[in-house]
Amino acid sequence: QVQLVESGGGLVQAGGSLRLSCAASGRTVSIYALGWFRQAPGKEREFVAAITRGRGSTYYADSVKGRFTISRDNAKNTVYLQMNSLKPEDTAVYYCAADGALRSKIRVEIRFYSDWGQGTQVTVSS
Repeated sequence: QVQLVESGGGLVQAGGSLRLSCAASGRTVSIYALGWFRQAPGKEREFVAAITRGRGSTYYADSVKGRFTISRDNAKNTVYLQMNSLKPEDTAVYYCAADGALRSKIRVEIRFYSDWGQGTQVTVSS
């Protein structure tokens, strides 16, 4: 099992930036990919970005491509989400999640991620 703790959320004006962090502990060697998801009030949780632990391959949702950057530091067992040019519609609780299965590619579906953090709130004001 993997434990995940997110940090870095907050309140920012539209056009601003935030960097989220997700620290992993436990059976981190079993992680294939770490992903970020978000859930806005009244909406379903959705995929944002993910990165593989080994090769560092990345994948982004179309809605954040070009604005968000996911990166990892394996020595610290930490993944980051740099969010630039934030929009009010980016407001949500952001969750970090781990996919511990052996795969050939990053998956975007929630059901493939077995371990989740508690979430961190990101609020973008207009």
